[in-house]
Amino acid sequence: MIPPLEALERLREGNRRFVSDVWSSDADTSHARRSELMEGQEPFAIILGCSDSRVPAEIVFDQGLGDLFVIRVAGNIVAPSQIGSIEFSALLHGARLVVVLGHSQCGAILATLEHLERPEENKFKNLNSIIDRVRPSVEALAATKLKDDPETLADKAVRANVCASVEQLRIGSEILKQLIRDEKLLIVGAEYSLETGVVEFFDGVPETNWKEEAR
Repeated sequence: MIPPLEALERLREGNRRFVSDVWSSDADTSHARRSELMEGQEPFAIILGCSDSRVPAEIVFDQGLGDLFVIRVAGNIVAPSQIGSIEFSALLHGARLVVVLGHSQCGAILATLEHLERPEENKFKNLNSIIDRVRPSVEALAATKLKDDPETLADKAVRANVCASVEQLRIGSEILKQLIRDEKLLIVGAEYSLETGVVEFFDGVPETNWKEEAR
């Protein structure tokens, strides 16, 4: 098992390689690696990210087969199925780090803001299941003066939504809460910039290392 802060540094290093267009030879996608993974998997991090085709976690973090346990859903929202998937990987595979990965220009965020402004124009009824989970985290922002600055509003809404998802994971599962209390799981928030390729971690990153026993 890889300690959470070491896992976090691996992701940071991988993203730096991605941004610099310098790919690691350790990001193994070979036939030999596929065969090795037939015996089981030990991903070092769990990524709850958006379904947006421009934000594939394995590429953004320059990782190979079996390195990441990735859950993708529009708006990187938290629902029971996502919580269950994270519990599964944390307990069965030993992953010690969860990253909720939002991104700039997120379509689910923009759709939610548009719905708040013009609810009568919502033509995609099934989208409501996503909008309803995003709305609580951005509704207050949309009611401020930021409504007159759509670009800034969207940027802040992306981060607010990530923070809301992080908090839901921290409090929405007894299993995850116990792992956090035992310092066996770290949940952080991050945002990927479509413009630069940089991932910024901004919610829940410890200033100092965890206890050695947590490793």
